[in-house]
Amino acid sequence: MGTGPAGRVDRVTGPASAAPRTLPPAPPAGRAAPAATSSGVRATARLVARTDGRGGTCLPVLESDGPLALRRTRGDADEARVVLVGAMSGPLGGDRFAVRADVEEGARLRLTSAAATIALPGQAGGDARYDLRIRVGDGARLGWLPEPLISARGSDLRVTTRVDVAPTATLVLREEQVLGRVGEEPGRLSGRLVLRVGARLVLDQEVACGPGAPAGWDGPAVLAGHRALGQLLVVRPSFAEHPPEARLLGETASLVPLAGPAVLVTALAPDGLRLRRVLDAALAELG
Repeated sequence: MGTGPAGRVDRVTGPASAAPRTLPPAPPAGRAAPAATSSGVRATARLVARTDGRGGTCLPVLESDGPLALRRTRGDADEARVVLVGAMSGPLGGDRFAVRADVEEGARLRLTSAAATIALPGQAGGDARYDLRIRVGDGARLGWLPEPLISARGSDLRVTTRVDVAPTATLVLREEQVLGRVGEEPGRLSGRLVLRVGARLVLDQEVACGPGAPAGWDGPAVLAGHRALGQLLVVRPSFAEHPPEARLLGETASLVPLAGPAVLVTALAPDGLRLRRVLDAALAELG
C-alpha cells in the first residue's frame, strides 16, 4: 500500500506488491463502475435472499460494486452463505460505501467477511462513511458476522447500521471495532446502531472514539483504556415471552434485554482476539 504526502494512503488493489492505484479496475461489461471523484469512491453492494421453493435459499440479487465484492460460498441445505471481500483498500477519507441486504420471508442467510476492514486517511481527505441497511422478513433468519473494523491512525470513519426486523424473524448481528493497529494510536471512529422490530424502535445507540470525539471517551466511564469494543445484537421471537435476565458477563461485558424480543451484549477488551472470545461466549450462553 503506497503512502502519499502527509502520511495519506494511496488506494491499492490486489497484492501488496501491486502498484498504487487511485481508481478501481474497470467493471465487467454491462455494469457501471463505482463513482470515483476527487472526494473519494462511491460504491453500493446489494443482496437479496429468498426461499427457493425447495426448502433452501437462493440469491436472486448479488451485486458487487468496486471495493465491495460479494461472493457466495457453500452453505447448508436451507441457508445461503455470502462472504464480503474487500476488492481494494478502504474505506479511505472521502469514500462513501454502502451495503443493502434484504432477507425475505422464510429465507436463511449467513454473511461473513474475508478479512478485517481497515479505515485509512486516504488522499482525498475528509471523513469516510459506511452505511449498512438490513431488512429481515417474517420467519427469516440472518447471521451478520463480519470481521472487525480497525480504525488506523489519521482515519475518520462514520459507520451507520440500520436493521429492520419482522416480529417473527431471527437475527444475530456482531460488530467489532479495534482502535488502532498494533502500537498505533487510533483514528476517529463514530458508530450508530439502530434496530426496529416491526414498526417499533427498539435501539438507537451511538458511540464515538478517537481524536475529536467527545471528552471522556477513553476514561473510566467509557473505554477505560481498552482498545477493542463490540456489540452482539440478538433478536429471537422466543425472547418476547422469556427474555434473558440482565447480567454482567465478566468484568468488561454486559447483557441487557431490550424492549422487544431482543438482547444487546456490549463488551470491551484489550484487543480484537479477546473481544471475539467474549462475544462468542455470550452467544453460546444465549443458546
